[in-house]
Amino acid sequence: MGREFGIGARLPRLEDARFLEGRGQFCADIAFPGMLHAAFVRSPHAHARIVAVRKPQGFEKNIYHAGDLTGVGRMRSTAKLPGFKPSDWPILAAAKVRHVGEPLAMALAATAAEAEDLAAAVEVEYEPLPPVVTMAEALQKAPPFVHDEWGDNVLVDIKMEAGDLAAAKAAAAHVVERSFRMNRMHPLPLEGRACVAALDSRLDELVVYVAHQLPVPLQIGLAQVLGLSQRRLRVVVPDVGASFGLKTYVESETVCVAWAALKLRRPVRWIQDRHESLVCDATCRDYQCKITGYANADGRVLALDCEVIVDSGAYSPWPWPAGIEGGLALGNMQGCYDICAFRGRAINVVSNKPAGQPFRGVARPLSCIGHEIVMDGIAQAVGIDPVEARLRNFVKPAQLPYVSITKKTLDSGDYAAALQRAAALIDLPAIRARQKNPEKDGRLIGVGFACFYEQTAYGTGPFGYSAWGIELVPGMEPAVARLTGDGELILEVGSHSHGQGHETVFAQVAHEVLGIDPRKVSVRFGDTSAAPAGTGTYTSRSMVTTGGAVADACRALMTPIAKIGAHLLQCKEGDVAIREGRVNGPQGSVEFSEIGRAWYHHPEELPADADPAGLTATAGHKPHDPGVFAYSAHAALVAVDPDTGAVEVLDYAIVADCGTRVNPLLVEGQVLGGFSNGLGNALYEESSYDSSGNPTATTLADYTAPTAPSVPFVKLDFIETPSPFSAFGMKGIGENGAIGPPAAIVNAVNDALRPLGAAVFETPVTAHRVREAIVQAQKSRP
Repeated sequence: MGREFGIGARLPRLEDARFLEGRGQFCADIAFPGMLHAAFVRSPHAHARIVAVRKPQGFEKNIYHAGDLTGVGRMRSTAKLPGFKPSDWPILAAAKVRHVGEPLAMALAATAAEAEDLAAAVEVEYEPLPPVVTMAEALQKAPPFVHDEWGDNVLVDIKMEAGDLAAAKAAAAHVVERSFRMNRMHPLPLEGRACVAALDSRLDELVVYVAHQLPVPLQIGLAQVLGLSQRRLRVVVPDVGASFGLKTYVESETVCVAWAALKLRRPVRWIQDRHESLVCDATCRDYQCKITGYANADGRVLALDCEVIVDSGAYSPWPWPAGIEGGLALGNMQGCYDICAFRGRAINVVSNKPAGQPFRGVARPLSCIGHEIVMDGIAQAVGIDPVEARLRNFVKPAQLPYVSITKKTLDSGDYAAALQRAAALIDLPAIRARQKNPEKDGRLIGVGFACFYEQTAYGTGPFGYSAWGIELVPGMEPAVARLTGDGELILEVGSHSHGQGHETVFAQVAHEVLGIDPRKVSVRFGDTSAAPAGTGTYTSRSMVTTGGAVADACRALMTPIAKIGAHLLQCKEGDVAIREGRVNGPQGSVEFSEIGRAWYHHPEELPADADPAGLTATAGHKPHDPGVFAYSAHAALVAVDPDTGAVEVLDYAIVADCGTRVNPLLVEGQVLGGFSNGLGNALYEESSYDSSGNPTATTLADYTAPTAPSVPFVKLDFIETPSPFSAFGMKGIGENGAIGPPAAIVNAVNDALRPLGAAVFETPVTAHRVREAIVQAQKSRP
């Protein structure tokens, strides 16, 4: 097929025109006559008993607390991980509140401002309780307990061991021990959470418009909580202004809005503001890790031993239980290195903070920084360059497919080539030469690397979601392809786009199979009454799973198209070929529009054995277990001011392998967008709390995120190693850019600080933390 539109084409996003022209439709654009607006009464305490909720006089019917939510069931996320402790997530807090910002009442009014005024007028009497804020507090055996019935604050304690650790320790010539801390972050999507609910009396169904990633799982969860059959609950996800994993669970506010629309038979809307978002949204990446690497005299890593603590917040979201983060961290801790022994423990604790929600990259940045700081430590111990240390430990192409000790089947790639290209892009020899002389401005420069794999498009088998025993295990991913009467194509898919460019890349897949112009393809998703029942968009899966389903559906559609086309051309079906949106035969061709006209308008022109199913085809994609593995090498050059602690990224390179790139332009955008997220993780973003559990970064003046001037130019390069387990050899790419920056930048900062004897093993690497490390190193000198 032509490269102008098909697989590999740098086709600009087809959906961008409507966004640039203001024709996008988000939840805030959806309104109905007589619509009510919701606002929520939220807890000012991290931990407190609710003594009384007093509604303002004369407005009692406008306020709803937990006791008013008749017919609403419990929301409870469970897992089959050994020792996992489930707990209810109250739709509205009733007995006690467990984090600042937890909703305990809903106010409804004709305008959002009036609803907020009513919420402010609600009086709540609290009995404050001691909060659990730090991981050290959570690990204490004595009260306070976030969930009193547990008797402690441990959600789940996961252990993993493989290989002969004792033998590895005995054979080790070098032992490198590192402890690091990754602080809690906010996903910070441009659009906050939002929902609108309205009752369709004609169809006897509740319609919930919501900013979300998973339309069908949300429909399932909402139906369970509201006590409705799924037939009577329609979820519509319109345009979504980013998510990064935040919008993947059943939210209390959405349940309340949907319930109110049912009860009052009036439309109800709630649009979150930024302050609300920063205070009460689910957040992620609150980790501590102690990791020890054992290596021989040549720097070959023999074993890793690590302990991870994850602060999972107060609740487990439905359907993703918080405990899976620790398991994911351990499972990916080996990275793309050939290591023969491993022991890991991941303790997931609860605290009086908002729920821990896996988002962009999930726990992979934690795993990446773990194995990468060990690699730098071993390089230093052996006296070799960090690049050489990694080259000695990579899984080699000849070893693929390689089953790691943590049961990851690395299927394709050349990790050494990616690292060597990244080092060349930043000109590593020139940097090493530059480090031998002082910088004119007095700053110290350092270089750091991060190499990792990204497990994408997980399967459903023993190494996928079913192994965790969660509430909703993803299965097949379906797609429907339908040729219209004028020869254009409608694709209906179960995934959803919140910025990835699905409308473009799925149309490119259709072009690759059918030769149809992507501008004649409509990609529809997000409406559970029309789209096939897929599981949504997450874990870098859509291009592999939904893209594969689209390809199969289009291939299935070729059969009736070819049969009708051959009949119209008066030739044998085996003599025709489908190219460029036409059926081509020995003596001529017919356009798809003629095929559509014959089926929809003139069935008398069809062959006698035409399939009654017509010009519609459905296909599904079964994910390969345990997924397909992309990988990447990141290289960072930084300058550190030893007087102020300020860190500047001078140069950055990423070499990634996501298999066949369907649209290189969009792949580059995904990697660069991910990099800005990883940069924030490394240097800027932190959801901080005081000792009472109060959030201290509740505006964008306090919660600092990368801005255009702080994001450096990133040099990109790609290796294309097609996966043997996906259509066209595709692998996921969505989280690739976000995983590596914390490790690469931490290693670069510590390379710069090495002459001072200082090191920072905590993200974000703020100026204060750098100065603190330098001062501590100065105090430690004899």
